[in-house]
This record gives sequence, structure tokens and C-alpha cells, in this order.
Amino acid sequence: METWRLLSFQRLSGAENMAVDEAIFRETAKRGGEPTLRLYGWIRPTVTIGYSQDLEREVNCAFCQERGIDIVRRPTGGKAVYHSTDLTYSLASSQHRSPFSIDILGTYRVIGRCLIRGLKKISVNAELVEEGRAPGRCYEEAGCFAVPLRNELLVKEAKICGSAQVRGRGCFLQHGSILIDFDPVTSLRIMGKVGCDEEEAARHLEETVTCVSHETSVPITAEHLAPYIGNGFEELLNVRLVKGGLTGQERALAARLITEKYGNHRWNERGRL
Repeated sequence: METWRLLSFQRLSGAENMAVDEAIFRETAKRGGEPTLRLYGWIRPTVTIGYSQDLEREVNCAFCQERGIDIVRRPTGGKAVYHSTDLTYSLASSQHRSPFSIDILGTYRVIGRCLIRGLKKISVNAELVEEGRAPGRCYEEAGCFAVPLRNELLVKEAKICGSAQVRGRGCFLQHGSILIDFDPVTSLRIMGKVGCDEEEAARHLEETVTCVSHETSVPITAEHLAPYIGNGFEELLNVRLVKGGLTGQERALAARLITEKYGNHRWNERGRL
């Protein structure tokens, strides 16, 4: 049976989380080795934005500053995501390693099925979106969870997990968030103007977004959910997750990335150093 490295659940800052994800991705591309699954949370509420997004256009920075919400730019694309109680996963691997694929959507499907298997263990029955859906009127700017894209996860037609991916040098990094709780009004205020009144937009999000706490009667935290998600990967892909830590090279690179990139306002505000 193939073994993968598992980095067990921990909560870090936004800058630390993005730096660790990128360090693992870059070192995997440089040195090879087994896939790495990382499961984590956030020590402070944080908004992550896609690497090509316009921060001032997509996020209400004044609201975030007032509420003590950090902002960090991801190494991956996609829309803005508000992180608070959610469980975030990341997976770094060679794209040529079975069962993954050079096809991006194929990799999304494989990972999505593993997440579905893990959620099923807490009686949350999710499914993959077969086709992407167009956003309703005025909701395009309401963030990642406003619009389900192809191969993302739905529960009863409502999105529960959003993911993003980056590729380079024959490897990929995919990370995404499984919502534990969801506050539509706070999410809308973080994302700024959505082109229609807040009450109407909040109703739309309540219909199109769900979370673990809405789908199960048993209180579950991100830390509680993490082992079930790991089990989903093990069972579906017939692999064994072995707990490990960052290598010396990964720790050094992550520390440098925190200082030079993810803790740097030039990167977070403008997407360049």
C-alpha cells in the first residue's frame, strides 16, 4: 500500500498557512517524494483572495480592518474566501502520479470524491457538481461560495466546499475549505458591494450555500472533522496516511515566504513583490 505524508490539524495565521502550502508545493516539485495532505484551521478570521484578484475591488478592506479580519493573497486562483471556523485542506503531489492527472478537472474530481467520502462519515451527503452554474443576478462578486463551479461539492444543491489549484514543474497544489458554519451577512459585507440590497443577497446565499453545522445535528469542529477527511482519502485511494512534519527545507522556505511574500503588503495588496 502506498504511503502519503499527513500534516495533522493545526491552526495558523493566514500568512503562515499560505507560506506552508507554497513551501510544500515548491519542495515537492523540486525534490519529488510522496503526496502531502495537510489539514488546518485559522487562528484569526482571515480573507484569502485569488492570486490575480483586485483586492480593492473584491474586498471591503475597511470592514475587515474594523473587525480584525486578516487579508492574505493565495498562490492559487479563484475568488475571495472568508475563513473562520472552516476546515481547510491542501494536497501537493506530482501531477503524473496515479490517481492524479495532467487534466486539472480530473484531479478536482479525484480529490472531490475523497472529500465526499470523508463527509459521509459524519452523515453529510455531498455530491460533485457536474456542470458549473451561472451566478444569479448581482451575485458574481459575493465570493467563492456564491457560485458552484464544476467538480465542486454540493449538499442538496447548496455549496459546502470550494477549492483552487496551481500547477508548475509537473506538480500541483490544491487547497480548499469545507464550511463548518456560515454567516451570509458577514460574508457579504466582507466582499463589499454586490450590486443589490443586502437582505436579498443574504437570502440568495442562504439558498445556495450550506455548512456542516446545518447538515448535522451533532456539533462538529474543524479539528473533529479533519480525521474523517483523512480517512476518506485513505479508503477511496487505498493509501495510508503517515503523520509527519515539515522538512528542514520546507520550514526554511516557509519562514522566508512569510517575511518576503505573505506577510508583505505589496503581495497581499497588489499581487507582486
